[in-house]
Amino acid sequence: MMHSIELLLSPQPEVLERVLRVTRHRGFTIIELNMTVTESGEFKVNFTVNSDRVIELLTHQLGKLFDVINCQVVMPSKPQTASTCATA
Repeated sequence: MMHSIELLLSPQPEVLERVLRVTRHRGFTIIELNMTVTESGEFKVNFTVNSDRVIELLTHQLGKLFDVINCQVVMPSKPQTASTCATA
């Protein structure tokens, strides 16, 4: 199943590497990735992943990363499985 995820990240040099590592370790393949810098200087990352695994396995782990401000599934496989994750 394919899912689109949107992340808002702190502007740290290693933050994208951490996101990619967690994505790979959870068994998801990145199909497409787009990163922009917001007006406030944070990184906005949109990416599409493919896997037979439940998307919450990935979003839960991404939400635990220190530099992840917000994480949400913007295109779930089923509307009722949309999830969000954010760190305090």
